[in-house]
Amino acid sequence: MADMDLTPRSDPAEAAAPVKKKRNLAAMFLLFAVLVAGGVIVTQFLNSAVDYFCNVDEVGVRDGCETERRIRLQGTVDSGSIDQTVPGVTAFTMTFNNATIPVRYDGDPGGIFQECIPVVVHGEIRDDVLEGDRLEVKHSDEYEAANDENLAAANAQVESECALIST
Repeated sequence: MADMDLTPRSDPAEAAAPVKKKRNLAAMFLLFAVLVAGGVIVTQFLNSAVDYFCNVDEVGVRDGCETERRIRLQGTVDSGSIDQTVPGVTAFTMTFNNATIPVRYDGDPGGIFQECIPVVVHGEIRDDVLEGDRLEVKHSDEYEAANDENLAAANAQVESECALIST
């Protein structure tokens, strides 16, 4: 067996440089960058996922119902206002508490969509027109589940407006 030299090394050039600090600093920077990016993504998602529920008469009046944000707007489809002459677009006006707004809905609402029924349109208001990309009709299960607390007010509004039209 050969003898091993166990004398300490005194030459600093031969000593190993501490690499651990550089790795920890780089890992911490990477973790920080990932957390910041994740926070930005989550914040943007939550801001875009929240559609404030408003009635037509609350636009520009109530907090959350500003015209520069995405909203869910409830109203009654006005009699004689439905226009489907542009392919793929349904235009109409809707009213709630004597406030009216024109709506441009991208698509065919289908189902039981008609005049004098409460609807909720999801979208953004541009140039005083609600540009909608989702529409819920009063009698759908989705509408009733999402808007149960507002259904009584909408029904009262429909009764008063459509009673005026039929007389």
